[in-house]
Amino acid sequence: MKNLTVLFCALATAINVQAQWKPAGDKIRTPWAEQVNPTHVLPEYPRPLIERSEWRNLNGLWEYAIVPQGAAEPANFEGQILVPFAIESSLSGVQKEVGEANELWYKREFNIPANWKNKHIKLNFGAVDWRADVFINDVLIGSHQGGYTPFSFDITPFLRGQNKLAVRVWDPTNKGYQPRGKQVIEPEGIWYTSVTGIWQTVWIEPVAANHITAVKAIPCIDKNLVYVTVSTVCQTTDIVEVRLIDKGKVIASAKGVAGKELRLPVPEPTLWSPDNPYLYDMKISLSSSGNVIDEVKSYTALRKISTQRDANGLMRMQLNNKDLFHYGPLDQGWWPDGLYTAPTDEALAFDIKKTKEWGFNMIRKHVKVEPARWYYHCDREGILVWQDMPSGDLGNSWQAETYNGGTDKKRSSESVDNYYREWREIMDLCISNPSVVVWVPFNEGWGQFDTGKVAEWTKSYDPSRLVNPASGGNHRPVGDMLDLHNYPNPKMYLFDAERVNVLGEYGGIGLPLEEHLWWQKRNWGYIQFKNADEVTAQYVKYAQELKELVRRGFSAAVYTQTTDVEGEVNGLMTYDRKRVKINEAAVSRANREVIGESGK
Repeated sequence: MKNLTVLFCALATAINVQAQWKPAGDKIRTPWAEQVNPTHVLPEYPRPLIERSEWRNLNGLWEYAIVPQGAAEPANFEGQILVPFAIESSLSGVQKEVGEANELWYKREFNIPANWKNKHIKLNFGAVDWRADVFINDVLIGSHQGGYTPFSFDITPFLRGQNKLAVRVWDPTNKGYQPRGKQVIEPEGIWYTSVTGIWQTVWIEPVAANHITAVKAIPCIDKNLVYVTVSTVCQTTDIVEVRLIDKGKVIASAKGVAGKELRLPVPEPTLWSPDNPYLYDMKISLSSSGNVIDEVKSYTALRKISTQRDANGLMRMQLNNKDLFHYGPLDQGWWPDGLYTAPTDEALAFDIKKTKEWGFNMIRKHVKVEPARWYYHCDREGILVWQDMPSGDLGNSWQAETYNGGTDKKRSSESVDNYYREWREIMDLCISNPSVVVWVPFNEGWGQFDTGKVAEWTKSYDPSRLVNPASGGNHRPVGDMLDLHNYPNPKMYLFDAERVNVLGEYGGIGLPLEEHLWWQKRNWGYIQFKNADEVTAQYVKYAQELKELVRRGFSAAVYTQTTDVEGEVNGLMTYDRKRVKINEAAVSRANREVIGESGK
């Protein structure tokens, strides 16, 4: 009877919570919006590369308030918000703007499970846009600046029985110098709705005082090795052990102190590729005086990305020492109901799986960074990822003087320092994901500065990947490739004999479909057609043109784009993901022919 009473109370609570929340606004939504449960929001473990068995998800209904910047925490909050959906989104249940003159406050209570007693408690945020101050029981315990990357705090000293968690956020969007991608306060054209505050999972987990904090795994197929560096909070005498596991069997192991690069040999490795996305499991432990005090699960893969001249003297990209043409869509990663945040994990993986079904082998993640689980899905599904740095500072902090012969402006020192800090954190987030093969520091000329220095720094920070210094931007003879943009058709109007040549954007074939539009004012694509047959015919025509350009030297191409986004109707799918706007079989066949052209 007692168990039935507990179950009934839990059910009643869940029904009550559901009644308190509903999506806001009347804009289009994805099919997964109906699956969002405010008592069970994004329940999957959010960090697959460092996974612990014990954790507690803090997603759900929090209190919120919008106050003038600099004001104290309000005595009374305005209502409830569904975390981790940004306050401007429908799924937040709020759909309000914040603006650069205001700050957004969050508040909730939580307790610590009894079986976590004598453990240290880590509070983890997947991402908060942009500047976040975190309070435990009214004590400011830490801050983070950067809208795309995870951060954590050890909150143990500040805890009591019932605990209050508050977060204060400020985000100037396009009125500041920070990286913000396509966000603007007044969306139009190619610029989209602003995203403020918590937009990825928040969770707590118990750890030992000394524990693992980061794992960096870099493969070297030429030597049949994986290099693994484990970062920790630990004593100098604590020992890290990494075990590499293939089909449940340990095939290699290595021990060392934290921060030292360990080498794990992998005889006769199975190589990762889009055709065979093979992953090895890893178990990583930290021991003190012979006792294991922390253990996490991870994974890695054996693959190599490089460039090499082909038989005709043309520079080509290679995967695992073989020529491979990279072909995929420009993927913005926006959702009509969650904006930056997919409604469910199934939704997060959906676009990736569709991309593979359409015959592509690559995604260019365009001026946005995704949650860690997105890269995990790319690793598992087998898709190459070009990762953009979100653009920012398109003029807000530029100094008046020019340099480099007067061709470039110069950012303020504060803006430059912030750029490198956020770019480094983004690279750290993806450093161990085998799917990520290209870093893209700049898109076109958007906030572009010190191109040579930035490209050189990026390459030195991660020599294992290629650097596309400025996709379609102000070209400099730096990095690993020359990247051209041309709309709507593919075109090669420049050529670099010393670097790889790629077409970083083309296409933009538009098709507006009624009942699947974000707004009723002007919707646009670079060219527009009336039905799926016309769109498919034009797409295939461009693919045929691209095949000739592959023969002449292109090593990659990026089609704009995966889905419609707000006012853009040039997606292969509608923004709500309810309609595919092409003949999928014909497009898949054309794409595979383009990719196959590079192997001839």
